[in-house]
Amino acid sequence: MSDSNTPLNGDLSQRIVMRPEHLSWTPSPGGHVLRKRFHRVGAQESGQVTSLVRYEPGANFPAHDHPQGEEILVLEGVFSDEHGDWPAGSYLLNPEGFTHQPFSRDGCLLFVKLRQFPGADREHVAVDTRARPWQPSVKKSVSWKKLYAQEPYTDFMRLEAWDTPAELGRINFPQGAELLVLKGSFSDARGSYGLHTWLRIPAGGSLEPTSNDYCELYIKEGGFSYLRAG
Repeated sequence: MSDSNTPLNGDLSQRIVMRPEHLSWTPSPGGHVLRKRFHRVGAQESGQVTSLVRYEPGANFPAHDHPQGEEILVLEGVFSDEHGDWPAGSYLLNPEGFTHQPFSRDGCLLFVKLRQFPGADREHVAVDTRARPWQPSVKKSVSWKKLYAQEPYTDFMRLEAWDTPAELGRINFPQGAELLVLKGSFSDARGSYGLHTWLRIPAGGSLEPTSNDYCELYIKEGGFSYLRAG
């Protein structure tokens, strides 16, 4: 793997679509922890990063802290550390000052964001999203589950279920947004977006789904404040 520090998708003014099936797994320093990077600005091992991460069975990672925080959504399997076992559907926000030594007995797949959550007073969050009921939304054909929001920070994260995406019309993102497809798929005039596809919509951008396929998504808004352009 190249040690180049050239940014990956560092231009926040661009609409980005990253499909995991087009990316190869690359090893981390942990060896049996692999990753597919969607975004990176800064040094290879200490920059801001958004990626899929796969722990092979028995894989572990050395104890470490998290400058500017870490966000994890467990997609498959069970992710563990000395604080507990986190099965698929678990959402974790590990703030500055948090330390752990993660591992996975049987392997797992994670969505991970690093160094994008500055602030020593952020709450540590651990949510079993599968145990939380879907809440009705003011938007037609949409239900949602809260993941994280904390004043005075501008970022807020949630899960959304789109029963019939085409019924949503145009979805505007004045602050920009990031989306990860967690179940099903959706389409718009530019293409189709399947499982674990990651999209970043620039500030002032929008989506206008055209499909009738049920899908579930992770959505983050307000996070551009904490991203470095590259």
